Amino acid sequence: MKSERQNRILELVKKYEIETQEEMMERLRSEGFAVTQATVSRDLKELKLAKTLTGRGTYKYCVSHGRVHAGNLHLGNAMADSVLHIEHSMNNVVIKTYPGLAQAVASAIDSMNLDGFLGCVAGDDTIIIVTRDEESSEQIGERIRELVKTV
Repeated sequence: MKSERQNRILELVKKYEIETQEEMMERLRSEGFAVTQATVSRDLKELKLAKTLTGRGTYKYCVSHGRVHAGNLHLGNAMADSVLHIEHSMNNVVIKTYPGLAQAVASAIDSMNLDGFLGCVAGDDTIIIVTRDEESSEQIGERIRELVKTV
């Protein structure tokens, strides 16, 4: 039951801009989970969810940097939870992520052993991948899009 509830919390965080524990508790209860505020609080802590600023100036729960890395999550899920936009130009691929997640995603990309991949540099929310040529840039961009499936 706990793992089912925590999986649902992750799905809700991806789908909705949940700003408070109370809002999370209400959504879980509406789906049949018998939860208290204390249970929700423990789940959010165990899942290492953090709050990030929204475009409206409020804060919402999101997957935190500590949760996303290739060793703990399936690579595709880590990417889907983190990546906002992918674009390629010439021999570069630029990836935008949620704040604080670029380095974790870059580390995951480094571990993929992609053909034509020369290296990448990550800031807080942006990754620049340098490829051997424009064709490699297109292929790597598409491969990452396949993993993300939502970008």
